[in-house]
Amino acid sequence: MTTTEMATNSAGLLERVVLGGDLSKLSAQDRLLYYRELCQSLKLNPLTQPFQYLNLSGKLVLYARKDATEQLRKQHGVSITRLEGTTTEGVYVVTAYAKDSTGREDVATGAVAIENLKGETKANALLKAETKAKRRVTLSLCGLGMLDETEVETIPGVQVVDLGVAGPHDNLAITETVEEEGDRLFKTPEEEERAEKVAVLESVAKGFGALKLTADEQKAKWLKHSGGQGPVLDPEAITLDALNALLGELQTLYRAAKSREKK
Repeated sequence: MTTTEMATNSAGLLERVVLGGDLSKLSAQDRLLYYRELCQSLKLNPLTQPFQYLNLSGKLVLYARKDATEQLRKQHGVSITRLEGTTTEGVYVVTAYAKDSTGREDVATGAVAIENLKGETKANALLKAETKAKRRVTLSLCGLGMLDETEVETIPGVQVVDLGVAGPHDNLAITETVEEEGDRLFKTPEEEERAEKVAVLESVAKGFGALKLTADEQKAKWLKHSGGQGPVLDPEAITLDALNALLGELQTLYRAAKSREKK
């Protein structure tokens, strides 16, 4: 694929996401491409899984995890300058004031219900309100209008979509979006292999995160199986067989780690 074709595909992908606001309409390949484009635009490491998928009002969207806000705070030099806590009608509200490296300032709040809470439970709730405020002001200051993971659990009917490590056998396989039957019937062998490669690639990325491998460890394992080709997670730099072998190694490491935890 030429640079011009890649740019055209990226533009079309972003248009579909921006206009539709629903990632479930994208194929597994396009979803991975969008995730990587988003991380690249924000200078975040996709291997740390800074975002997670969420079913919200019938749409598949991304929300920011702790890794995202921490990396954003470092990238933009965000400092929390002041915290203010108040209690109103059984709700503890923390207001966080922040400033970035350019001098821009912003304010956001985090709130939790504390009525009838006592002891450690209440203490944890107070800390949670502070965390919410800090993360929300970070996202706002960095221009990222999406939910933080501390907010997700408070939304009625929301469903977090686990596209990471799952399954009865601790498989690292990722759940793919079901494609229409017509698309399956008329795919060329090359398209089928690429779609399979992208699906395995997503599993490898999630596997790196599940095993908490460092960037150097991830690169070493990638180069081991790709024959010294890079960069990491580049589908053009590795064959499908080599990618499956890499996934197999990650699965073995994951199961061994789980076994050690049980002892």
